[in-house]
Amino acid sequence: KLFDLKSVSLSETVQKGRSYSSCFSSFKHVVGARFSPLFCPCGGKFPPGFNWRTSKNTCLSKKSNGSVKGENLTTENYPYKIDRTNASIESLFSRNMRLLEAVDDEYGGVVVDPESLPANPNVFGSVLNYSLSNWKIKACALLKTGKKGIWLKVPLELSELVPVAVKAGFQYHHAEQGYVMLTYWIPEGPCMLPANASHQVGVGGFVINDENEVLVVQEKHCSPAVAGLWKIPTGFILESEEIYNGVAREVKEETGIDTEFVEIIAFRHAHNVAFDKSDLLFVCMLRPLSTQIKIDGLEIQAAKWMPLVEFVEQPLIQEDCMFKKIVDIFIARLGKRYCGLSTNQVVSRFDGRPSSLYYNVIDTNDDSNCTTGN
Repeated sequence: KLFDLKSVSLSETVQKGRSYSSCFSSFKHVVGARFSPLFCPCGGKFPPGFNWRTSKNTCLSKKSNGSVKGENLTTENYPYKIDRTNASIESLFSRNMRLLEAVDDEYGGVVVDPESLPANPNVFGSVLNYSLSNWKIKACALLKTGKKGIWLKVPLELSELVPVAVKAGFQYHHAEQGYVMLTYWIPEGPCMLPANASHQVGVGGFVINDENEVLVVQEKHCSPAVAGLWKIPTGFILESEEIYNGVAREVKEETGIDTEFVEIIAFRHAHNVAFDKSDLLFVCMLRPLSTQIKIDGLEIQAAKWMPLVEFVEQPLIQEDCMFKKIVDIFIARLGKRYCGLSTNQVVSRFDGRPSSLYYNVIDTNDDSNCTTGN
């Protein structure tokens, strides 16, 4: 495995093989990848007192076109290095016998640096196997504190490395537009790495104006079961997007109406929705800040302000228990007989990160018995 004959031509090897007679006992050690006892750390004999991990001994050859110069022996490189005059062979030793650049995570895992991955699949395979061996040894030596899970992020432009990693035992974890994430679990027993995201998160916006009119849309692409239904604007929130920002954005994109988030009035949890993922839909109440409708022609067939009574009386609303319940909750909120969840910004001392906490804010001095949080 140390010698890749694709990188070193046979003629070049034969020509330079004689120059290394003092380092290799014969040419067959080069071509046949068999080493003299001097260079085999797993078997054979070393000179008396020789320590291959720390020794300052060097391998010196006769002066020739392919001279070999001495190098200190290290644990991360094979115990000799070939001069630049034979760059192909040297590159195999210096690159293949190194660890993948990685950092430790706080759970005993290893996160490989994707920017340092070799582009050549053969080189990557050698480096990956060497790194796996190293991490497994540390896992055995350190037991519970050793390396456990390995995270390997392969960029799209290096997709040829994916089959190599899978062959080495890595499994698919998830994929995005620009990369594939693979994982490897070292200890015996079930893998304890967290699974891929299990949910998609959607939002729906109940927008009602001072005339008791609801902002509704008809979608261009929908199932026959809801054809002709006037519904509230809905969509999915983006990565790292807050729920209150996501619902306002979706309303703006579909109808052109600017809004202000008031609160979450309900949310639905369903399973096996898209590609066996679960679905969370947060139904939010919003206050309109504009009135002029401008629809998104790609997704929306039509949009308008519809009287609340007319919206509620739609057959598809009355016949569907979930739609009807959501409308009942919304009407109760308008009548101040229900209190939704307002958003509040908090920072936890556990991770020091800001986050949004949604909860009821009760005000005993308010007839509505609830108010928006600050």
